[in-house]
Amino acid sequence: MTAHILDPEALCAISPAAIAAFARSESWFKVEGYGAHADVYAGAGRPEIIVPRTDLVADYASAVSRLIEIFARCTDRDERVVYRDLASADRDVVRVRVHSSDGDGSVALDTGVRVVAQARDMLFAAACAARSPQSVFRTEGSREASDYLRRVKLGQTEQGSYVVTLLSPVPPLLEAAGGDPGARRKTWASLDDEPVERLVTRRLMDALEASRDAAERTRAGETSAFEGAVAAGVSANLCEAVAGLIDQSAGIDVGITWARTRPTPEVQRTVSFSDKDADVLREAARTFRRRQPRPNVTLFGTVHRLKANHAEIEGVVTLMAAVDDRLQPVSAVLDQSSYGIAVRAHTANTPIIVTGDLERVGQRWQMTNVSVRELPGGDDDTDTFASLPDDLP
Repeated sequence: MTAHILDPEALCAISPAAIAAFARSESWFKVEGYGAHADVYAGAGRPEIIVPRTDLVADYASAVSRLIEIFARCTDRDERVVYRDLASADRDVVRVRVHSSDGDGSVALDTGVRVVAQARDMLFAAACAARSPQSVFRTEGSREASDYLRRVKLGQTEQGSYVVTLLSPVPPLLEAAGGDPGARRKTWASLDDEPVERLVTRRLMDALEASRDAAERTRAGETSAFEGAVAAGVSANLCEAVAGLIDQSAGIDVGITWARTRPTPEVQRTVSFSDKDADVLREAARTFRRRQPRPNVTLFGTVHRLKANHAEIEGVVTLMAAVDDRLQPVSAVLDQSSYGIAVRAHTANTPIIVTGDLERVGQRWQMTNVSVRELPGGDDDTDTFASLPDDLP
């Protein structure tokens, strides 16, 4: 028994662009115009159909219902399946599949909430990296990423474990080689030619593949694998979101079905992660954040080592200061004036206040763009550092 889609509101939710793209992808092609607001489509072994160009015609819902019936019959699919494909034909559909332990594909309520939140964070990380990949992004992201995320909708869940769907709207392709906007591309368009909506979803899938590959290579002993994956869109934010998703189950699959209105060389793609990937991804995120430069940091410490060449106007000092609640050596290159302050403080064994950009370089902390201030008189607190040994690294 075939289930017919009769709800006018649901039928009107399907756009004319989606119908036309679906028809072209299923071997129909436009033959001629039909009146002022429709086109005739035909194809080998296909009945002629009339596809509306606008949803403002009075009988739009009835026309869509009839087309769904024809599409279902010609493609040997249920009308509900065709409706779902039509409803998403003008969107890139991201599916996050959690491997549920329950046979009915359900998950605990709290788990479902976390899956949706982490899926959102994963897509947001890809949006932040869309134009300029880097290892760490601020929590608020860019305005473009935030604007994009507001246009993404949460779709209905699907059967098969537990599936969260994210619907990313994509503008239709206005021109294509050979003049057929419905022709499937043989190669991917340049990223510079893509709208931000497609740029984000491409970045997402590339970054997921790169992070999975980096996790495998890291387990094989390649410690720099994640550093090399940043250019593909891998970031601490993405790694944390994917690890959080994996934590909700024994593994996840992230798939995408590309919008038919903007043809691609492939119909869909899937990237899978096992439960063994979570710890590696979390460690990659922690390492990225640890090495992220910290601008305009102020440290309170003592001068442990001085090094200057009389022929140069700069000097290098090593401070002992509290970084991340631990007393650690921090090197800094100082101009002549600041170096003089450091020399006096070292001679008097008094602390100084140093402000600059803090960065992890290898196993050591380094500060750049440095300014140095002497501690105001009477605030000397040398006891904190009095017991430091002279042979610290």
